[in-house]
Amino acid sequence: MRVLVCGGAGYIGSNMTAMLSTEGHEPVVFDNLSKGHKSAIGDTEFVEGDLADSRLLVKTLEKYSIEAVMHFAAFIEVGESVREPLKFYHNNLCCTQNLLSAMETVGVQKFVFSSTAAVYGIPKDMPITEDSPTEPINPYGQTKLAVERMCHYQNRTGRLAYVSLRYFNTCGAGNNATIGEDHRPESHLIPLTIQAAMGKRGDIKIYGTDYDTPDGTCIRDYIHIDDLCGAHLLALNKLQTDRELICNLGNQKGHSVREVIETVKSVSGKDVKVTEVSRRPGDPPRLTADATKAKNELGWKIEKPDLEEMVSTAWEWHNKHSDGYPD
Repeated sequence: MRVLVCGGAGYIGSNMTAMLSTEGHEPVVFDNLSKGHKSAIGDTEFVEGDLADSRLLVKTLEKYSIEAVMHFAAFIEVGESVREPLKFYHNNLCCTQNLLSAMETVGVQKFVFSSTAAVYGIPKDMPITEDSPTEPINPYGQTKLAVERMCHYQNRTGRLAYVSLRYFNTCGAGNNATIGEDHRPESHLIPLTIQAAMGKRGDIKIYGTDYDTPDGTCIRDYIHIDDLCGAHLLALNKLQTDRELICNLGNQKGHSVREVIETVKSVSGKDVKVTEVSRRPGDPPRLTADATKAKNELGWKIEKPDLEEMVSTAWEWHNKHSDGYPD
C-alpha cells in the first residue's frame, strides 16, 4: 500500500517509515523538518512541506497515488501547549483538518491517527480503558481529542475510515536499535537519564517523591517503539475491513521514575546524579493502560515488554549517536 507518513522524519514517524518499507509497503514521508531529521529516513521518498499547505497536500496525494495516511506531525510538549495554546491548536487541530480536507478532495479514506493518553486527563481508575472519561487538562490533550471527534463525524459522512491509537509512554530505539529518539529540546525521562549517564547533563530531576506509590515517585506505562509501530501496521490492515476504531497502546504495567533511573544505571554501568524537586502540577501518581481492545481488535501482541530491553536499545542508539542526528 502507498502510505503518506506525515511527520515521518520524527521519532515515531521514522520508525514507522522503516517498518512500512520492511513489510512491503511504499511509504512517502511528508515533513516540514521543524522537529524531524531527514537523515532518520535514509533514501525514502520525501516531500518537504507543511500540513498548512493545502495545495501541496493535494498534489502529493495525487502524485504518489496515496492509498492511506498516517499522521505523526503533532506538537507534543505539554508544558509548551500551556504556554502557547494557539500554536498547538493551529498545528494539531487546524492543520489536521487541512489534511483531512485534502484527503477528501482526492478521495483517500484510510487514516491512522497518532493520539495520546493525555485525552484522559487525570483518571480516577486504573488501568485506563477506552471507556474511561476523556477529560484532558491541557491544550495538547484537548487538541488530540478534538481531532478524534473530527474524525468520528467525518467517518459518519462515509468519507473517512480511521483508527485512532492512544499512546502511553513510547521509548527505546527501533529497527534493530538504528532509529532513536532525538527531540530538541528533550523532555522524556529515558533519554534525559541516558544523557545524564553519558555526562551530557548534570543531573536528572525527580518531580515529587511523596506520591502514593511503592517508592513515592510517579508510575508510567512504557511501550517499546517497535511494539507501537507494529500496532500501526495492524491498524492499517484493519482499515481494509473496518471504518472506525479507537485503541489504547500500552504495556499494561507501570514503572516508577526511580525504577527507570535505576534501570538506566544498570544498563549503562554509569552513575547518575539525582535531584529531588517538588511535584509538577497535574502529574497523576499512576498512568497505566488497559490494551485489551488493541489485542482483541487488532490481534496486537507485545514483543518487547521488559523495561531493560527498552532502555538497552535506547542506550545503544545514543552511544552511536552521541550528538543525535547530524542534521
